[in-house]
Amino acid sequence: MSQNLKKILFEKSLGIFRLAKKFPAQATGKEEVLSLIQKLRPINTDKELIRVGSKGDGGYLVPNDFENIEACFSPGVNINSDFEVDCAKMGMKVFLADKSVNGPAVQNEAFKFTKKFIGATTNDSFMTMDDWIKSSKLKPNSDLILQMDIEGFEYEAILSINDALLKRFRIITIEFHDLIQLWNKPFFNLASATFNKILQSHTCVHIHPNTANPFLKNEGIIIPSILEITFIRNNRIKNLGFVTNYPHPLDSKNDDENPDMVLPEIWFRH
Repeated sequence: MSQNLKKILFEKSLGIFRLAKKFPAQATGKEEVLSLIQKLRPINTDKELIRVGSKGDGGYLVPNDFENIEACFSPGVNINSDFEVDCAKMGMKVFLADKSVNGPAVQNEAFKFTKKFIGATTNDSFMTMDDWIKSSKLKPNSDLILQMDIEGFEYEAILSINDALLKRFRIITIEFHDLIQLWNKPFFNLASATFNKILQSHTCVHIHPNTANPFLKNEGIIIPSILEITFIRNNRIKNLGFVTNYPHPLDSKNDDENPDMVLPEIWFRH
């Protein structure tokens, strides 16, 4: 067996797959993909990262900067509401939304649930972030936190947010889906616009690959299918340089039955 074949089989055992054929749409250039990855490389700041939520799926690493955050907005409701419970314990109002379920995993007096999806329009099934927050009747300029996991709708949801409203979110943690499609030019344009919008006002401080999903290797670049990315608003931090070591001690696998996939080195400054 050749060394190259051994390498391919080893990578597949870890959930890393190579691009077997060209995407049917226009392909993205390697330099464009690298440029986007470089923009997202996490930064060390003066705010330590702590884990909010459970150890596995449902928990996220976020900067320890919660004082005077009025509310948490959490679109996408799963069987685990530990992140939202922790926010409630810190005195936040917690707003949840998801049309596919009838309510959050647990009941809490701080929770307010809306049975709608979050997207680019408001109708019987969907609502925009702007309309959702407007209906919450919060203080007009209070700081908020966003935890979003909406199965691919995150791109249109973020692009439709008013810039001033986006800046109200002191901390943002989003699970970005379908990232192996960055080699597909139309999807790359959508994802790139989304990340660039967030990066106008926020800085990436942590990335964690969802370990329950495969990675794709193409042109020497390994891209996880799903990344959990945490941002903090620029005016809340001092930049202390790039993160140089992964995984973070508080990182945890999403699924114990899958290989322990760590963030590929190309995604951080090493």
